[in-house]
Amino acid sequence: MAASFTIKEEKKLSRQDIHFSLARVPGTSQVFSGSSDGGIYFTDLAVEKPEPIALDGGEVRHRPGGYVTGLALAADHSRLVSGSYDKQLIWWDVASRKPVHAVATAHAKWIRKVVAAPDGKLVASVADDMICRLWDGLSGKPLGELQGHDAETPHQYPSMLFTCAFNADGSRLATADKMGRIVIWDVAARKAITTLDASCMYTWDPKQRRHSIGGVRALAFSPDGRQLAAGGIGQIGNIDHLGAGARFRLFDWEKGETLAEIESSATKGIVQCLAFHPQGQWLLGCGGDNAGFAILIDPATRKIAYEGKAPFHVHDFVVNEAADRVIVAGHNGLAVTSISMG
Repeated sequence: MAASFTIKEEKKLSRQDIHFSLARVPGTSQVFSGSSDGGIYFTDLAVEKPEPIALDGGEVRHRPGGYVTGLALAADHSRLVSGSYDKQLIWWDVASRKPVHAVATAHAKWIRKVVAAPDGKLVASVADDMICRLWDGLSGKPLGELQGHDAETPHQYPSMLFTCAFNADGSRLATADKMGRIVIWDVAARKAITTLDASCMYTWDPKQRRHSIGGVRALAFSPDGRQLAAGGIGQIGNIDHLGAGARFRLFDWEKGETLAEIESSATKGIVQCLAFHPQGQWLLGCGGDNAGFAILIDPATRKIAYEGKAPFHVHDFVVNEAADRVIVAGHNGLAVTSISMG
């Protein structure tokens, strides 16, 4: 019998800006969020009336209006690493909320994602220069780079390197781009192991706009590391709108096999973020078009078990240790939602 799920909004904090990235202090409802105004905010969502507090780095800060698209807690959660469209990476001391290190030009183009390995010792960043760079989680020292994505689409337009994700033990890292190319890396050896195809999430319009949209926007390894989930959007008729179904592809990445292709017929929009339940009971994908959505996939049946509205178009989320609360960030707010399984 397929599992049934319910997602319910518990608290919402409305904002005028867009929050693109989240990092949660373990064991709490305290989060850091990266904003479209170039700021980073600390918010305790456990209090009755949460009030975001901007981190003040003095002269060390992201450019105003430079979207802060990546946040990760590293080095035993003592460091917060932020990345922005301004191409800069900043290491912040979590206790003091002050900057301790910055790399002014960490990438040559917009930074899209920043993630930390599970042990916090290593940080990965990806950007539209199509390079994944590795950094020491504590000091910010550069530790190498991974290059395996084409700089241009087949139609000679710039590509984008949207996302990356570590597996549970930090030995593998997946990166994915606009064309739907996914590369799995051996982190220690700094070498590619295999590539996967999710080009079904890319749309090219050769007539009306000579423009493209889509790509793999989210990745997540299953808890046992055997499966990799990719999220994006189906084939779009009008590329000026996200008028296609939210799309997922599940891989047995070691065998290079596609296990499931899942596209919602009821929910339109792009999957921006993904996460597995710690024991593999569900796969959660969130995103949006004009509005937001949340979709739960039952890994046993590889079918959609729940789909519904989110408080807003979701750009990132974090799951608590018990996997019964999810904090989401996106257009005009932060929110806390609950997940229950029937």
